[in-house]
Amino acid sequence: MHIALDEAKQSRRINEVPVGAVLVQDQTVIARTHNKTISLNDPTAHAEILAIREAGKKLNNYRLPGLTLYATLEPCIMCMGALIHARILRIVFGARDLKWGGCGSVYHMENDQRLNHQIQVSSGICEDECRHIIQSFFQHKRKKNG
Repeated sequence: MHIALDEAKQSRRINEVPVGAVLVQDQTVIARTHNKTISLNDPTAHAEILAIREAGKKLNNYRLPGLTLYATLEPCIMCMGALIHARILRIVFGARDLKWGGCGSVYHMENDQRLNHQIQVSSGICEDECRHIIQSFFQHKRKKNG
């Protein structure tokens, strides 16, 4: 999770919403990235999606079974759809997303039996630090914009 937090801090430095994601296989980092929606002019360039893309290229496979995603924020419904399609084994995240959360806060896509894949989820890992980085980012934005 500390690598994901480092990625979130990089995201904040370039004025992106500070979310970081890391994909790990057998304790080896396969992909690490952060949000780039603004810099890439791409609404799908969430940290989780970019990590999936990077891992797919590295592993030469569109399926990523056995991988664990570490993310500073609960994945949204778009990211959850991609994680399910990629067959990710497990998601570990820090802070809940009470507006867009796709694995526990708003929706429960991780264990929806109507879907063809379920994902194990662990939440609240480094929660305070993960929540602080995103909350302070938006507080600063609101102050700046008056």
